[in-house]
Amino acid sequence: MSATNASGISFAKYRTLRSFLALYGVMSVLILALLGTLYYESIRAQMLSSHRLAMQLQSENYVPRLKRWLEAGIDLNRFPEDLAYRTALYGYDKELLVGNLRQSHRDFDENIALHAGFVHLVIPLSPYGLGEYYLVFETPDDGLWKEQAFRTIALFGGGLFALLALIGFSLSRMFLRPMNDAIALLDDFIKDTTHELNTPVTAILTNVEALKNGELPPAAAKKLHRIEIASRTISTLYDDLTYLVLNHDLAVRNIRLDLGTLLHERIDYFRDRIEQKKLSLALEIDPGVELLIDPAKAARLIDNLLSNAIKYTRAGGAVSVVARNGLLCVEDNGIGIPETMRERIFERYTRADKSVGGFGIGLHIVAMIAKEYGLTIAVESEENVGTTICVRWNNPAVG
Repeated sequence: MSATNASGISFAKYRTLRSFLALYGVMSVLILALLGTLYYESIRAQMLSSHRLAMQLQSENYVPRLKRWLEAGIDLNRFPEDLAYRTALYGYDKELLVGNLRQSHRDFDENIALHAGFVHLVIPLSPYGLGEYYLVFETPDDGLWKEQAFRTIALFGGGLFALLALIGFSLSRMFLRPMNDAIALLDDFIKDTTHELNTPVTAILTNVEALKNGELPPAAAKKLHRIEIASRTISTLYDDLTYLVLNHDLAVRNIRLDLGTLLHERIDYFRDRIEQKKLSLALEIDPGVELLIDPAKAARLIDNLLSNAIKYTRAGGAVSVVARNGLLCVEDNGIGIPETMRERIFERYTRADKSVGGFGIGLHIVAMIAKEYGLTIAVESEENVGTTICVRWNNPAVG
């Protein structure tokens, strides 16, 4: 799976909206098609009814002539023609005996029917005492009824479609309102949480550093080490929340950054967490790997890739980092990403495993930074095997 960017909540919201509109659109089209079909068939039935009446009236004059012709001995050369309609006589086996129809009649199940541009009326002659014969009247269909039907369908169908579109727009706004309210509430919660986290986290880390400089019993040092790991985890979360909430207000300072140096710094930052989970770490970082990017954003990108790899890898697992010119990959042999989640991992508040802590914003931030700098993200993952996330760029002058 690959992605060049992600729109987070907007993507999720509009994907939901697209699904709703697609379903609503299909239903609207089906309704319009059904109404159009019913109207078309109604006009067609009216046309046939009109022709049936005219032909039946004409048959009252024609059948006596046909009766005289039959009683005189069937002379095919003197078959009586009708001045208003073309006619044909069919036998009991429904095979043509004589006539001048332009379109051969085949269907005797219907009294009147439209065949290839011609209207045929079938009149059984047995009620007239003329035996098992069938008289067929034919008249060409001028198609005016069809043009009228299509014009009416287009006119009223267009108006009804506009009305349905307006209703759909109103429904979509109502449909999205609860989601927008929930998102706004969650964003406000994050802003408040971010504000409250800064002071205590800074105080904890400052005091931990001060305590580390003193002599401590092994048991106390071990406890202090755990406090430091937890504090750094909260600090990383604080940095992510700050970036997510304030990224539009932060000053951007793009420089030609040595990613190798930054990678080593960030790996050292996560060293305690790596050691706590007893993870093996493999590094393949080429010298001189550069990218034109804001250092703070590069740190957020790297931190979230590393943090996810550490978080979702079981104790005793392995994490590897590869950095070459135009490529940065972080690989783990952790729990992997379920197939049903792979298309959504860059959405805000999405977590592959909800039993693991976090807000589900790490990869969303990675995607935001990738979009801003034109980077390409490629993800390969297999459940219970591991995940590899690679960031690629064309040259160091991106941005």
